[in-house]
Amino acid sequence: MKKHYPIPNVLLYALAVFFTASALLLPCRYSLTAAAQAAPEKVILDTDMVDLFDDGMAMLMLAKSEKIDLLGVTCVAGNSWVESGVASALRQLELAGITDVPVYIGINETTRPDRAENIQGEFEQFGRGTSQFVGSFDLAKPADWQSAYRAQYGTGPTMQPASEAAADFIIRTVKENPGEVTIAAIGPCMNLAAAVQGAPEIVPLIKQVIYMGGAFFVPGRVTPAAEFNIWYDPESAKTSFRSSFSKQIVVPLDVTDKVLFDREHEERVTSLFGQTPFFELWNRSWIAQGFAEEKDFSTCIWDVLVAAILIDPDCVTGSEEYFVDVNDSYSLSYGETLAYPVNGPAGTQKAEIVLDVNQEKIWDLVDQTIRQLAK
Repeated sequence: MKKHYPIPNVLLYALAVFFTASALLLPCRYSLTAAAQAAPEKVILDTDMVDLFDDGMAMLMLAKSEKIDLLGVTCVAGNSWVESGVASALRQLELAGITDVPVYIGINETTRPDRAENIQGEFEQFGRGTSQFVGSFDLAKPADWQSAYRAQYGTGPTMQPASEAAADFIIRTVKENPGEVTIAAIGPCMNLAAAVQGAPEIVPLIKQVIYMGGAFFVPGRVTPAAEFNIWYDPESAKTSFRSSFSKQIVVPLDVTDKVLFDREHEERVTSLFGQTPFFELWNRSWIAQGFAEEKDFSTCIWDVLVAAILIDPDCVTGSEEYFVDVNDSYSLSYGETLAYPVNGPAGTQKAEIVLDVNQEKIWDLVDQTIRQLAK
């Protein structure tokens, strides 16, 4: 027969203390984990800014979301010259009462010189797409951001851009927050390319880069082969795509063309903007003018998809991973984005290409942001 020995009282006491302490620590550990999971995503928005849809709305969505810590807005040429983009970013932040998001002046010139002067010659050589939009290539360049602000809004600014250059801000911020910063590149990639070329050591320190750009399995818009953001500076886009970031996500025309801003959305957005300081800005926007002039007008909300995906990754309902590249050869398919399921060209990196999204979620986030602007 086995003998049973009584457990000493001191040992019983020690066991009780141990299990009590463990039970008390479990909620603390859970709380710490939950807090870490709930920490806002640190984001730098790199943008060729315009008012409201689409760059401006993307900025406001990120700035207003509790899930995002918008560290700064870096302006680059593309839709607009940098001077106009800086003015637009400042004006919208002012109207929204957002004073803690700095705006940075970025790169105004393309890698290939004299693009603006030679743009018609390019179209003759490489063909023209369905869109006639060529961004700043067709616009007079403002003398400075202050004159651009006064010309665009008829008044003077209450905020100022930061003195630090955009690429330097990207480099410094990534080094100060290793592994934590997402770059949302919703314009041409000159600022991002300048940052990684000037300080290649930041590449592995960037958490992820999410681009709006490219056309992989659908035609381009600005030319038969190319989407605008990539076409504006294919050399910078190629530098960025080929950088070995931990993660790259691309939101191309393949998915943005599926999310239409139609009359139903226009009526809802107009009603919501009527309760905000942005109503005048909305009324004179190119989209509002389009709806006023054409009964069946519709457009896309390209960059808004990037903001929505960062706020709620579940907005993505379909994506595929490919090696990605950009054709920077000055030829018929200049600016074309390329996807390889296996064995991409030497130097190419993998990226997640977004192909389908939950449109209802995206529009709900848009509505939510506009309602917040009314407060």
